[in-house]
Formats: sequence, structure tokens, C-alpha cells
Amino acid sequence: MNELEKYSDHIFEDIKHVDEEGREYWLARELMEVLDYKEWRKFNKVVEKAIEACNGSNYNVSDHFVLEDKMINIAKGAKRKIQDYRLSRYACYLIVQNCNPRIRIIALAQTYFAIQTRKQELSEKEYSMLTEDEKRLYQRQLTRKGNISLNIAAKNAGVKNFDKFHNAGYKGLYNGETANDIAKRKGLRYREDILDNMGSIELAANLFRITQTENKLINDHIKGENNANITHYNIGKNIREVIAKNGGTMPENLPTPQKSLKILEKDETLNHFLE
Repeated sequence: MNELEKYSDHIFEDIKHVDEEGREYWLARELMEVLDYKEWRKFNKVVEKAIEACNGSNYNVSDHFVLEDKMINIAKGAKRKIQDYRLSRYACYLIVQNCNPRIRIIALAQTYFAIQTRKQELSEKEYSMLTEDEKRLYQRQLTRKGNISLNIAAKNAGVKNFDKFHNAGYKGLYNGETANDIAKRKGLRYREDILDNMGSIELAANLFRITQTENKLINDHIKGENNANITHYNIGKNIREVIAKNGGTMPENLPTPQKSLKILEKDETLNHFLE
């Protein structure tokens, strides 16, 4: 068993709670101890940054951070009220992303929660039985979540110009094409999302680019906007090389679906793929 497996099994899973409805959650003060924070005042600042990131990602903060007051025993039988949070797995992920990755235990926590928050809900067999439209919707949901996580990692690396950062990844994967180039080639209208107009195979290639770039930024402690852009470009280029080596179709040569996912999302029979 490697260090990460031992760490996740014996620390994070041990402090996980399950409520009466079967939903898992963690308590902020218990997470604070695991991450070797000594003062709630300092850790609470990290929690507040995570809440800002959650809100900025258009997630409902109350679904992931539940503030609760509790009484604790102090000297001579007296009690004192303290603040705590019930945290979702995603909330824990946002918190550790705002901690110092140079500390070994934080780096392990970042990797652990990155993996856990991205666990797919469908098995390979279940996925193979989906229609192409269902696969597209499913992959698009994953790319949305992945881009949120990637943006957080990029921001922590020092990225400010996110258009340039994302275009670096597209250039690597699409042989120099930017997002605008891809949109023009696909014949899309102004500001129409290119990811909403990709088939499942093309979306899967982009999801791989997204997740691998995030992991690289975090695990290699990439710092500086230029370094982050280079990292994103190289990941995209490496994926392109793998596709070529395996005899696959280059992403720019894959067909553009007739219907945008914005249209498919209005189909009530496909609503089970939408959150």
C-alpha cells in the first residue's frame, strides 16, 4: 500500500460522518486537526476563501458548507459555544486547494480529494449502454466540474488571464487552434460554447486534458502564469500525440454534432444526466 492509499483510508475516511439520510460529510474542526492547523482563526480564513470559490463557481454554498454552533466543555464543568461547519466532499476539496501545497500532508489531501470528487458515477458497462446524446451530456457534466477545479488550481498557480490559459490547452490539443478557431471551424454563432458542440469522443479528450492539467499544476507545484500556460499546452500536445500513436482521429477532424447540448438539455427524457 502506498502512502496516499494509507493516508486516505486511515485518516480522511475515519473522520467522515454519514447523516440520517445517508449523506457523507466532514466537520471542519476535525479536518483542521488532520491538516495540522493549530488555530481555528487561521483555518477559518481558509474556509472563507473556499466559500468564496464555491460561490464564484455558481454552486449553492449552503449545499456544501453548513454553519453550525456547538457547545464544548471547558474547565470546571463550564461550557463554551464554538463555530463549526459540516462540509461536503467538494467543500473539503476547495479547502485543501486553498492550503499550502508545499506541506506534505496538504499535498496528499489535495490529491486525495481531487481523485474522490471526480469518481465517476457510471461503470464502464453502464456507460457503454448509453446513447451518443446521453454520453455527450454525461461527459459535458464532467467537463463542467473539471473546468471549475482546473480554474481553482490555475488561480492558485498565479493565472490571471484565463482565456489565454485555456487557449494554451486548446492549442496543444488542436494543433495550434484557439477556442475561437475551433468555433469558426465548427460554424458556431458568436459566444456559442464549443464544448456544447462536441461529440462524446471529443469531449472525453478535452476532459482528459482538463484533469491531467489540474493534477500537474497541483502535484508539481507549478507557479507563475507563463509556467501554467506552458503546462496546459504541453498536456494538450501530449494527449494529441497519444491519439496519433493509437491511430485515433485528431479532435479537429471529429464531426460536429447536429444538435448543441443546449438543445439536448431541454429534452426531459435526458434530465437524469443534469444536476
